[in-house]
Amino acid sequence: MATGKVEICGVDTSTLPVITNERMRELFPLVHSGDMAAREEFIRGNLRLVLSVLQRFHHRTENVDDLFQVGCIGLIKALDNFDVTQNVRFSTYAVPMIIGEIRRYLRDNNAIRVSRSMRDTAYKALQTRDQLQTELGREPTVAEIAKRMALPEEDVTLALEAIQDPVSLCEPIGGEGADALTIGDQVRDDRVNADDWLQDIAIREALSRLGEREQRILNLRFFQGRTQMEVAAEIGISQAQVSRLEKAALTHMRKLI
Repeated sequence: MATGKVEICGVDTSTLPVITNERMRELFPLVHSGDMAAREEFIRGNLRLVLSVLQRFHHRTENVDDLFQVGCIGLIKALDNFDVTQNVRFSTYAVPMIIGEIRRYLRDNNAIRVSRSMRDTAYKALQTRDQLQTELGREPTVAEIAKRMALPEEDVTLALEAIQDPVSLCEPIGGEGADALTIGDQVRDDRVNADDWLQDIAIREALSRLGEREQRILNLRFFQGRTQMEVAAEIGISQAQVSRLEKAALTHMRKLI
């Protein structure tokens, strides 16, 4: 994203300046003394740092211009809070600030509302994951993250799943055109037979086309398990009439199905 001609917020990112560490050290005292020109030069010189952080969020569906502006807020906060007396590079301090600002924005603008406690657990888990990845030199398991956080593994898994972006069942995952596979094509419930599901739809559709009394009789007989005598007593007709109406209704439904 930081290379090539890519426009973000109307800015051609390929023309953004690169600032050296030496120049940043020269600008720090000027910035902290209130020199606005130095402040603007410092911020503009570090916009590529924001772009590099945005690479981590390339899979998100949010507008990249919005994420860039939020990242710039994180950059400004890092500049305002950076302690020049500490032996640490500005980029090392600024990157977590920029990431945190973007994550807060994504958390607060999530399409699915998740409780604050679960969101906090999820983002602490993400921070812990980054720390463990640095320490271990590999992607940590959920069990390792949960152990470091002193939380049940199930809680960490649930929290991380809760902040994932919703995905449409019509989202293509393979193939092209009419042959493209969607997520919906790959999702199924082995507890439910597809034929039974289709038959259930057909039965309910046919049932809806019957008269109100016939629907009530079949509902009482086959969905509530009543006997013909019980149905007759509830509706106020004879058992023979219930039997005749039931048989006629079932015959009509078979034709519809």
